Amino acid sequence: MGKRRVVITGLGAVSPIGHSLPEILESVKSSKTGIKEITHFDTSDFQVKLAAEVQDL
Repeated sequence: MGKRRVVITGLGAVSPIGHSLPEILESVKSSKTGIKEITHFDTSDFQVKLAAEVQDL
């Protein structure tokens, strides 16, 4: 097998505490948590009601 090249063209992050590196860093500095009540689906059949959902995508 021959050598394969890898090219990294960018870097990004999407998380419950921010959609960009500056947002995430600010959230970490201020001890913000991304854990909230689940809103993406009905949780009435589940014991767990909290999650770290990614919002506003």
